[in-house]
Amino acid sequence: MANDDSAALAAVGPRLRALRHQRGTTLAQLADLTGISVSTLSRLESGSRRPTLELLLPLARAYQVPLDELVDAPATGDPRVHPKPIVQHGVTFLPLTRRPGGVQAFKQILPPGTPTGEHTQQTHEGYEWIYVLSGRLGLLLGEHDLTLTPGEVAEFDTRVPHRVYNPGPGTAEVLNLFGPQGERLHVRARPAVPDKG
Repeated sequence: MANDDSAALAAVGPRLRALRHQRGTTLAQLADLTGISVSTLSRLESGSRRPTLELLLPLARAYQVPLDELVDAPATGDPRVHPKPIVQHGVTFLPLTRRPGGVQAFKQILPPGTPTGEHTQQTHEGYEWIYVLSGRLGLLLGEHDLTLTPGEVAEFDTRVPHRVYNPGPGTAEVLNLFGPQGERLHVRARPAVPDKG
């Protein structure tokens, strides 16, 4: 067991170096991101510095990977995602992806009248893609006030002021993909065809 641990720790340095090279990041850039000195990062990568949780946590955040990927924790073999619900302002979020960073997927359950609290439009970096599974979803996007129904999709740059809400009468369920700035999802909402009746 001790030999297995030593081998796993010895493999961390080369894994960190490979990950940094794969991302095209310099030691100086990584030091700026993590607050870890260039010399410590260099010694970690060469294996002359023992990796500790204090050093690995900021590196996992900087690389946007799970900590167990840095130490090559054994895979469980179960590919299923077991979402742990998060409730914010009355809306339930079920994370559908495990890896931090990149595009994140969520199922959202919005009871009528949610989210509660602040009713102002927000802005932040990224792109968002929303697909309505059931119910109705209100989307304030800049000057537009849209109502999306089951089967409709919207994609938008989240630097545009926006607010998503459930106007009722029933519960709305949506799939939501959120990507960092520059990661567009290449799906566009189609305008509703006017009723010719």
